[in-house]
Amino acid sequence: MASHQGKNVQTMINFPEKLLCGYRAFKDGRFDREQQRYQTLADQGQTPETMVIACCDSRAAPETIFDSVPGEIFVVRNVANLVPPYEPDGTYHSTSAALEFAVQSLKVKHIVVLGHGRCGGIQAALNPTSEPLSPGDFIGKWMDLISPAASAFSSSDLTSAEKQTELERASIRYSIANLRTFPCVNILEDRNRLTLHAAWFDIADGNLWVMDTQTENFVQTR
Repeated sequence: MASHQGKNVQTMINFPEKLLCGYRAFKDGRFDREQQRYQTLADQGQTPETMVIACCDSRAAPETIFDSVPGEIFVVRNVANLVPPYEPDGTYHSTSAALEFAVQSLKVKHIVVLGHGRCGGIQAALNPTSEPLSPGDFIGKWMDLISPAASAFSSSDLTSAEKQTELERASIRYSIANLRTFPCVNILEDRNRLTLHAAWFDIADGNLWVMDTQTENFVQTR
């Protein structure tokens, strides 16, 4: 009887079956193997040393790229992995709130801004008249953060692919600069208690490029 009721409930909630299958595989596989880790994280809380600010693109999950274990990295994801400037204006700032929590509460030692190739948000910024950047929507306003750089690259002689890559990397540098407008970040970086990093992931070939802090050029890693 209980089993029959469970089946009816599952049918009623209409949850995506693909996700349920994935959950069952996770529960019987990874969770079962790492149950003690999950229990410790539940009892003692999380203490990640690294925060990753990444794009919400389904192809560029930081936990997958860095092969991390539960509790290892604190991740916030948004369109085009952008960090807005410090603006304590009383409105809603999800990325800024996550940053504040990671730095002040979790006391992370590293912040990584992770961009990626073929980013849809960047592509839209380079072509502002196309969907989904219609006037007045959320994405258009969000991508205004890098509109000056997008305009500069749009009028350059680079190929479309080169413009895309260059703006993806420029947006990462922009986010690093904006991180330093946050007092909690700036103070701790000056005291050598927090380090900022930038990286770009190529979806097509799986290569990771890390920014040289001196030249701000991206160098492929192994």
